[in-house]
Amino acid sequence: MTTPAISSREAEVLDLLGEHLSNAEIAARLFISVRTVESHVSSLLRKLELPDRRALSRRSPGGTAPRPAAAPLPAPLTPFVGRAREQAELAAAVTAGRLVTAVGPGGIGKTRLALAVAARAAGDFPDGVCFADLVPVTDPGRVAAAVAAATGVGEQPGRSLDDILPAALADRRALLVLDNCEQVREGVAPFLERLLTACPGLHVLATSRARLMVPFERVFPVPPLSRVGGGRSEAASLFLERAAAVGRAPDPAEYDHVTALCERLDGMALAIELAAARWSTLGLDGLTAGLSDQLRILAGGPRADGRHRSVRAVLDWSHDLLAPEDRALLRRVSAFVVPFTAQAAAEVAGFAPLDPAAVADGLGRLAEQSLLTVTPSAGGTRYHALETIRQYGAERLAGTGELGGVRGRHLAWSLDAAAALAEDAAVAGGSPLGPQSAPQGGAAWRVRFDAVADDLRAALAWAAGLPEHRADAHRLARALASCAFARNLLGEAQQRHEQAARLAADDAEAAAALRQAAGVAGCRRLGDDMYRLHRAAGEASRRAGDPAAAARDLAAAATVAYRFSSTFERIPEAAEARALLDEARGQAAAGGDPAAEAALALAEAAVVADAFGAVQGDADNSAADTVAAAERAVDLALRAGDAVARSAALDALSGAQSWAGDPFAAAAAARHRLGLLDRAGAAAPAATHELVDALAMAAATAIGTGELPQARGWGERLAGRPLLAEVGDHATSWLLVADALAGRADDVLATSPRFLDAWERTGRQRSFSLGPAAAAVAMVHGLRADRGARTAWLATADRAGAEDDHRHGHGAVFDSIVLLHHGDPAAALERTAPEPEAVWKWVCWVWLHWYAALRAEASVLAGHPEAAARTAAARDLVTGNPVATALADRAQALLDGDPQGLLATADAFTAAGCPYQAARTLLLAGGRHAADGAAALDALGLRTGTTGPAAAH
Repeated sequence: MTTPAISSREAEVLDLLGEHLSNAEIAARLFISVRTVESHVSSLLRKLELPDRRALSRRSPGGTAPRPAAAPLPAPLTPFVGRAREQAELAAAVTAGRLVTAVGPGGIGKTRLALAVAARAAGDFPDGVCFADLVPVTDPGRVAAAVAAATGVGEQPGRSLDDILPAALADRRALLVLDNCEQVREGVAPFLERLLTACPGLHVLATSRARLMVPFERVFPVPPLSRVGGGRSEAASLFLERAAAVGRAPDPAEYDHVTALCERLDGMALAIELAAARWSTLGLDGLTAGLSDQLRILAGGPRADGRHRSVRAVLDWSHDLLAPEDRALLRRVSAFVVPFTAQAAAEVAGFAPLDPAAVADGLGRLAEQSLLTVTPSAGGTRYHALETIRQYGAERLAGTGELGGVRGRHLAWSLDAAAALAEDAAVAGGSPLGPQSAPQGGAAWRVRFDAVADDLRAALAWAAGLPEHRADAHRLARALASCAFARNLLGEAQQRHEQAARLAADDAEAAAALRQAAGVAGCRRLGDDMYRLHRAAGEASRRAGDPAAAARDLAAAATVAYRFSSTFERIPEAAEARALLDEARGQAAAGGDPAAEAALALAEAAVVADAFGAVQGDADNSAADTVAAAERAVDLALRAGDAVARSAALDALSGAQSWAGDPFAAAAAARHRLGLLDRAGAAAPAATHELVDALAMAAATAIGTGELPQARGWGERLAGRPLLAEVGDHATSWLLVADALAGRADDVLATSPRFLDAWERTGRQRSFSLGPAAAAVAMVHGLRADRGARTAWLATADRAGAEDDHRHGHGAVFDSIVLLHHGDPAAALERTAPEPEAVWKWVCWVWLHWYAALRAEASVLAGHPEAAARTAAARDLVTGNPVATALADRAQALLDGDPQGLLATADAFTAAGCPYQAARTLLLAGGRHAADGAAALDALGLRTGTTGPAAAH
């Protein structure tokens, strides 16, 4: 009679039955389920034809040494945190695939994830889970011995483990966890191929810093811990849990700092744990300060596994596994601070002993070892080292004689990249100016810049401190400034231009860079910086022996003091500006430079004639003299052939003509400069600043002449400038005014949060455009009878604009519209009590026509005895202004009791792009027209009907 075949697992169960263990105890010993033990017991009873467990225990081999038990999963000493998604995905992969390798750099958390997944998946493997740590294994030929010890398979005389293991495990349905395979990959791969072929029920979960490179392997990249979710992210949760274990957990108020710290650690689990271990002694500020040297600060005390004592120890382990040429490549590519291409790496790292042509292959090997990550991008495949690994490579580089050479090659590569980017931006013709002049492929250019910008900054920081690289640093600073400006990074663009000035080889170069910086400061609405930088450029030009340039620069500083006085924190005194003008005249006396003469003429129009109506200006200047001074500036700028100078002179003329009481001429001058700049299409900072200012002036003057569709169009162009991201209040100001006057309530309410947020962030500036914008929003809330919101926005208007302008100009206009809307003409009449001829001397002329026309209507509706005279005067004053003319004509029709004339004004308002006043006309007409007016107001997002005077205040 033949002996029935008993599997190795059944033999193990039989041995343990001989020790009189219960099914539960056997399951715990073998790390299998109780149900699986029951199945094996039933099989043994059947095969051995025995009646019960007692009989089985007697058949257990007596007096023989017990078989080695399978190695159970290690019991972690700390809770496992996060990685719910990775656990689920890896568990599914392990169940579905025969060999899954969890791959990632040292310290990323591969082992803990594998243990968690193995415990989770144990129920899917009737014969249990066993664990083998290959760290102690240095000989590839000893992999089988390590696995045999882990699975409880003993050696047999005359047979090799390569034969014994497949036979012993052939019928097992088990999961084998092989941890830390990287240093014996060449032994692990063939061993697993033989084992898995012979054991169809066996699954393997391996962890390694490099994939095993076998065709049946499924690779599972282990990512860093997620930083999504701030203080509730996986990375932050791990920090908080480990920090609490060593003392006090960070307070919720500190979670933002914890999030930032975990971000700097790239979500690397070991680095986060080591940082948390030092939290109690260093605090978050100490940890943050120390992360510039992560390898030093991220170290712990003695550990059973010495590799986990510090991040450096982990990386030393990986580094020592590399071939010499790959070690050289790892340290050389540490010069890159952001993801880089193989071509860039070849240019920087491809020198002896490395062949440039072999660099791409070396990058692939480093990626296989999880020392680099690979990211596909629109610009091609890019490689990137986690910051801790990059710092490790940089430390290794500093310990060789290659540091200067590698950094120099990185600088040369950065110079070429920056020059190409700057040239493409210049050829494109001015991406900062907005959509109508954006370069073809502008989005692609931005992607290219973003991909290398941090490397350009790092190269510049290194070169700027070395005298031998000063010229290269100057070139790189200039190129980076141009690129930053094209990318709408205005703060950096100004900083880089000023840095280029400091690095310049001579004063002439420095002056040129300072002028560019001043132009950028203008785009940022930083009057103090514009003034400072133009003066500094003048001093540099004087030192360079260029009096004409010095005259231009000093005159520009004097002009800025008056032209942009509302953008200053400290407004230059009139005497100071006049002294600068005198200095400029002295420099220009050397001789007949047309550009210097044009700059002087503009400065005289600004400082002497006060063409721009400056805060510190003289309100008693003769209007005729001011116009003459501005016209002279325009004529000289035309002779100089400089579009930017002509635009500035036309701005002076526009202001002068407004002072002279000719709003239509002022509007024409504003449009002239806008057309001039659009045709020029230049993208330099000064030209861009002029264009932005021209758009604002064109919109403002169109408001003043009642051309609301044009004002809205220019306001939209202004609001849509990415360049104005820093100053969203100024960008949206005239669009808010145009939409409010037209009655587009929903549009105003949608735009106003951007205005308010920017105004708060930029220090609550005052200017002639910010006050009206806030008052316009307040008006819309007033029309909607939202008293609380109106009160809040009126407070903003008080702080954002000039007091007189709010009292007698835009404030009176917008308040009157609200009061008339709610049926309180007496209050509107009181609000417009001063004579129109007096108001324009106190406030911006933009509001004069609106003021006069609304005053006439309030006089008619309130029954003022001079209503007829005021209406007639208003009609004369506003001739040519379509909206103000319709307002005055409506007042006349109301005065005359002329229903046909009244309804005709509704059509006039519609044609002029003012649907609110068209709807209000229908309400005033009453009868069957009132319902149409109410429906029109509803469509505009405004409340209908008269809610009483209280809602207007």
